[in-house]
Amino acid sequence: MKVRYARNVGWEFDSFVQALGASAPATRRAYRSDVDAFAEWAARAGVEGPAEVDRLLLRRYLAYLATRGYERRSIARKAAALRRYFGFARRRGLVAEDPSCRLTASSGEGKLPRVLAPAELETLLEGTGRGEPPGDPRAEATRLRDDAVLELLYGSGVRVSECCGLDTDGLDLEGLTVTVWGKGGKQRRVPMSEPSADACRLWLAEGRAVLRGPETPPGAVFLNARGRRLGPRDVCRIIDRRSVVPTHPHALRHTYATHLLNGGADLRVVQELLGHSSLRTTQRYTHVSRERLVAVYKSAHPRA
Repeated sequence: MKVRYARNVGWEFDSFVQALGASAPATRRAYRSDVDAFAEWAARAGVEGPAEVDRLLLRRYLAYLATRGYERRSIARKAAALRRYFGFARRRGLVAEDPSCRLTASSGEGKLPRVLAPAELETLLEGTGRGEPPGDPRAEATRLRDDAVLELLYGSGVRVSECCGLDTDGLDLEGLTVTVWGKGGKQRRVPMSEPSADACRLWLAEGRAVLRGPETPPGAVFLNARGRRLGPRDVCRIIDRRSVVPTHPHALRHTYATHLLNGGADLRVVQELLGHSSLRTTQRYTHVSRERLVAVYKSAHPRA
């Protein structure tokens, strides 16, 4: 433990995390974990601090991760964390030169959640609460909450973390908008669908008070069975209860974006709605169906 503590002081991990500033908490935790894992691996090679790290050692580490079966996307994220860390170390004076300069790792094509088929989407949004005891107030409150959560995820395309972190002052049910805090602490306002607003009204009026408890955060919109703020794992359980096939919550966001594009929405509009800082991210994240591409080609090309 003494060796680990001394090494951590030399690497200044705590200062690095603080320097990440407005990055999302999950990003800060992931980067801290990634850099800490590299430092532990480097220590086994006799490296005691960032000043002893060179580009070759970093390349060896990425190769080591590949031999251990890490996915390319995971390795790419770890490379990004190391670039971020050594940029910090250079500014901090911990290293004379940045050994991570131009350090890259292919992320591969990346896996996108599939678009939900109409029947799958209907099953999720119109779930009948299978297995719920009739007349049970908590079961009915849970159903109202589930309806509101799923309608919001699909109707507004918000991230699961944004949905779970939503407070009542972020809902404008009359104006049909919801204000969320996204990655990097960025705030954005997005439209709500009528079904989403209706579901939220019912949940807030008839369901939330049933699940509320001593530990309920005053402003939290969505609550779990213990009366605490709903978490991403709780949302996964909601979907597991309703979906007939394994489905990730992110599939609702992807379906939302894909349906907008297929309906003719401009890519930059979808970028704003999703809260992406880069249009390139939106291009990777969404796809336009082959039918939509053919239709646009036929309507726009003079020789089509």
